[in-house]
Amino acid sequence: MNHFQTSDVAPPTPPSATISPYSAEVIVSDEKSFHMTPDEFRRHGHAVVDWIADYQSRVESFPVLSQVKPGEIRASLPASPPAHGESFAALLQDVEKLILPGVTHWQSPNFFAYFPCNASGPGILGDLLSSGLGVQGMLWSTSPACTELETHVMDWLVEMLGLPAKFRSSSTGGGVIQDTASSAALCALLAARERATGYTSNQKGCDGRLVVYVSTQTHSSLEKAAMIAGIGKDNLRLIEVDQNLAMRPDALARQIEADKQAGLTPCLVCATVGTTSSNAMDPIAAVGEVCRRHNLWLHVDAAMSGTAMLCPEFRHLQNGVELADSYNFNPHKWMFTNFDCSCFWVADRKALIQTLSILPEYLRNQATESGAVIDYRDWHIQLGRRFRSLKLWFVIRHYGVEGLRHHVREHVRLAQQFAKWVQSDSRFEVAAPAPLNLVCFRHKGGDTANQAIMDSLNRSGDLYLTHTKLNGKLTLRLSVGQANTQGRHVEKAWKRICEEAGKL
Repeated sequence: MNHFQTSDVAPPTPPSATISPYSAEVIVSDEKSFHMTPDEFRRHGHAVVDWIADYQSRVESFPVLSQVKPGEIRASLPASPPAHGESFAALLQDVEKLILPGVTHWQSPNFFAYFPCNASGPGILGDLLSSGLGVQGMLWSTSPACTELETHVMDWLVEMLGLPAKFRSSSTGGGVIQDTASSAALCALLAARERATGYTSNQKGCDGRLVVYVSTQTHSSLEKAAMIAGIGKDNLRLIEVDQNLAMRPDALARQIEADKQAGLTPCLVCATVGTTSSNAMDPIAAVGEVCRRHNLWLHVDAAMSGTAMLCPEFRHLQNGVELADSYNFNPHKWMFTNFDCSCFWVADRKALIQTLSILPEYLRNQATESGAVIDYRDWHIQLGRRFRSLKLWFVIRHYGVEGLRHHVREHVRLAQQFAKWVQSDSRFEVAAPAPLNLVCFRHKGGDTANQAIMDSLNRSGDLYLTHTKLNGKLTLRLSVGQANTQGRHVEKAWKRICEEAGKL
C-alpha cells in the first residue's frame, strides 16, 4: 500500500479573522497566506514518512540501476511551472510515477557499486529535525547547540575510532563536519600551503613552486584541490605504488629530495586508508616518517575504510596515524549516516583557522570576540552550515558502538566469503588484496569478457557493479557495505555473476 494515497487534497486555508482596533467587530480577511499550516504539515509529514517506510520495505523489488534513457525524466515533466499551487497528494503521486523510475537505488541491498552511501532510520529522522529547526550554524552565537553538539560528537568519534588524542578539541586540534572528503582534502591542502609559505600565499598568491604528493591510486579530489588551491596540476606528483597498490615511501622520499634540489617547496602528502579503486592501504607510519623529516603536512584520507576503525582488530591498517596533521572519514559512506556528513580533524586548529578566517564587521559578536567559543565558519570553505551533527548524534546513540561494530564486521565477513568464492572458481581471479569490504576481481577472459559481464548484470537490474583498471586491466569491483545487505544478497550476486560468465 502506498500511504500517500490516503492524503486527500487539503482544504483551502480559511480566511483569517482579526478584531479591528477601532471597534469590536470581527473583520474577515480574504487574503490567502499560501503557506502550509501546521496541521497540513503534520498530515503531509505523516504521509511522507509512510512513503519512505514503504519505499524501504520494497526497495529490493526495483532494478538497482535506473533503466531510463537520457532526457526521459525531463520529457515527462511540464514545460512550464504551475501558475497555481497543487495538492500535496499530487506531488507525492508524481514522485512515485515520474521520479522513482529515474532513481538508482543506492539503498538497495543489491547495490555493490562504487562505495556504500548509506541512509538509516535514525539518520533520516535526525536530518528531518535539522531541516525543521532550519538552523544556519555559521557562528557559535547563531545557534550554540549546533556548534557544541558537533564538537562533542567529533570528540566521541576520536575515542570510537582510536584516533590520537591530539585531534580532540580539548587538545591542540579538533574536528569539524564537512560535506565530503573532497572539501576536507582541499582544506588540508590550503592549511598546508599557508604553513609552507609562512602564511603569505593567501595575501600574495602562489609562486608556482609548491609541490603536493599523492600516489597513482589517490582519489581524483586531490588533483582538483591542487587546481583550486592555485598549486596547479603540474605540481602534483604521482608517486608509484608497490604490488599491493600502496604508496612506496622510498619513491616518495626520492621525489621530495629531487624537488628540493630543484628549488621547489614540498608542502603536503596525502596518504590513503582504503583507496577508491582497490581499497589499497598506504603505509601511514613510513609515509609519516618521510613527512616528519621534511616538515610536510600529512593528510590521511580514510573516506570509506575509516569506518572500519570502529573495530580494534582493523586499526593496524592505519598504524602511524599519530603522525598525521589531518584525517578524514565519511560516516555517510559506511556508518549509516545519510549524505552528506564527512568528519575532518586537524592536529593544530590554529593553522586551519589562520588559513580560512575572515571577519567582516557584520559577523562580529561578543562571543567570538571573547575567544571562548568555536566558530566553525573558520574551519571550511563555505560560510553557512547546516546542523549535520544531529543525524550523526542520532545514529551513534541509536546503534551504539556495539551495533555499529556488528554491521561493519558482518560486511567484512561477507566480502571475505565472496573473495573465497572467486578464488575457488578457475574462471576468475582476485585482482588485488581485499583487507576489508571491497573485492576487486575479474574473469580471466580479458577486458571484453569483464565488460560484457558487468553490462549484462547492470542491465538486468538484479544488482549493480562498477569497475576500475588495475595494472591496465579492466577489473570488476564488488563493494559490500549497504546498510541492509545480507548473506543472501551476496550469494545471489555471485550466482548471477557465474550465470553471466557461463554465457560467454
